[in-house]
Amino acid sequence: MLYRKLKRRINELTSNVRLNRIATESLYGLACADYWERTMRSARNAEPKRLLKYGYRVFSQNDEDGIIAEIFSRIGTTDRTFVEIGVDNGSECNTLNLLAQGWRGIWFEQNAAAIAQARRRLSRILAGNRLSIEQITVTRENVDRLLRNTALSLHPDLLSIDIDGNDYWVWRAITSIRPRVVIIEYNAVWRPPASITMRYNADHVWSEGDVNSGASLSALEKLGREKGYNLVGCCFAGVNAFFVARELCAELFAAPFSSENHYEPHRAFLLYNPFSRVIGADDQEPV
Repeated sequence: MLYRKLKRRINELTSNVRLNRIATESLYGLACADYWERTMRSARNAEPKRLLKYGYRVFSQNDEDGIIAEIFSRIGTTDRTFVEIGVDNGSECNTLNLLAQGWRGIWFEQNAAAIAQARRRLSRILAGNRLSIEQITVTRENVDRLLRNTALSLHPDLLSIDIDGNDYWVWRAITSIRPRVVIIEYNAVWRPPASITMRYNADHVWSEGDVNSGASLSALEKLGREKGYNLVGCCFAGVNAFFVARELCAELFAAPFSSENHYEPHRAFLLYNPFSRVIGADDQEPV
């Protein structure tokens, strides 16, 4: 009798904890969405050429999918090919949504277990020869050779680099291809005008809580300018920066193309992403 009473009480408490957690997560999600909407109403983000308000999430980690779509709605596409360096298992990356729209490209990733997951999930796309996946650690020493031998185009529509550390050095080393759009991760801890990058280390592995890796937005802006690109925006989470080849920009994006103008802080408090996630669960895939 006592056992049954205790079990019933434990079940009631467990249910209450679960309901409280769901309610807390829902309220926090609403608060994040409200914060996003209020931020978008600012005079800065009301500028018609600014990209931030176009962000949304399909397969990307944050709102990159929407910003990518808006960039190409302005500049158009050519052969709809891409290169993405650093994809983990491919479930949250910058080009999976493009694959779902019929694009073609190549992924580079060093994690063998993650690559095995990606190959299982995307077996039909791989069989259709729209995607190839290379398991390799990309460095500034090998990146140009890799791209020269494997990229589908010398002028792909998109290059994305997210390797949690040596991103600046890898982009700097690329000369064999000239993508029209580049997405690259920046370290928002180093705010403009600080132009900082970690020292190059081919063996670098990012660890949780490491805030001294990667490069500042100002450093990437300078590098992009040297390579013929304009900084046209950043994602709302303060993680990825977007560059467009200078000759394609015309009057299409918000000037000046400076880190001071386009910097977004790292919004680590967005534990529950306010961007609608249409696709992306582990049991879903583009076909």
